[in-house]
Amino acid sequence: MLKRATAFMLCLSLCMLPVSCATSLTERKREARVSRQLGESYLADGNVTAALGVFLKAEKLYDQDHFLQNDLGLAYFAKGEYRLAIAHFKKAVKLKPDYSEAQNNMGAVYLRLKEWDSAIACFNRALDNLLYATPQFALNNLGEAYRGKGDYKKSIDYYRKALDVDPRFPTAYRGLGLTYLAMGDYREAVSALEKAVRYAPDFAGAYFDLGRSYARQRKKQKAISAFGKVAELVPGSNLADRALSEIRKLGE
Repeated sequence: MLKRATAFMLCLSLCMLPVSCATSLTERKREARVSRQLGESYLADGNVTAALGVFLKAEKLYDQDHFLQNDLGLAYFAKGEYRLAIAHFKKAVKLKPDYSEAQNNMGAVYLRLKEWDSAIACFNRALDNLLYATPQFALNNLGEAYRGKGDYKKSIDYYRKALDVDPRFPTAYRGLGLTYLAMGDYREAVSALEKAVRYAPDFAGAYFDLGRSYARQRKKQKAISAFGKVAELVPGSNLADRALSEIRKLGE
C-alpha cells in the first residue's frame, strides 16, 4: 500500500508541474506588465533613469514583450545610448514584425546618427503596415532623412505627404521651412514656419528658424520679435542664448 501511495503522489506531482510552470509564467508576465506601465509613467514625466531601471527589472521577469523592448529602446535613446536603443527596437520588431512605432523609433535613432539610408529603410518599413495609425510621423521623418541627404525635392514631397495626413502638424511645417531655408527660398520658408508657430505657439525651435528666415529677408523687426519669443519660451537654454545673440547682431 505504501509503495502504491508513493507512486500515486509522484504521478500527481508530475501532472501538476506543467500547470505550476504555466501559473508561474502568467504571474511573471503580469508583474512585468505592471513594471512596464510604471516605467512608462516615469518616462512620460522625463525621469529616464528611473524608467530604465524599472524596464530592466521587467525584462528580467519577461523579455518577450514587444512593448517593453520598444520602451527600453526609447529609454536608451533618451540616454544617448544609440546602439543599445537600436538593439532593443530590433528585438521589438522581431517579436512583432508589423510594429510600425518601433520601426519609426529605430529610424529616428539612425536620423540622430546621420545614417540616412538606414533611417529611410526603417521609415519605409513602418509605412508598409497599412494599419499604422500615425503614418504622418514616418512621412515627416522621411522628409528629415532626405533633407539630411541634401535631396530637397524628395524632402519637400514627404513633408507635404505628412501634411496631407495631418494638415496641422507643426513639425512637418518646420521641416518644410528648414528645407526651403536651405534652398534659399526665404519666402516659402517664412510661410511654412509661420504655420508651424501658428499651430504650436510654444514651439521655440520653429520661432528660432522663423527669426533666421525673417533676417534673410531683411525684416529686422520681425526677426527680433521671433528671436525674442524664443528667449521668452525657453529662458536660460542654449537656444535662448543663441536667439539673444542673433538679436544683438541685428541691433549692431
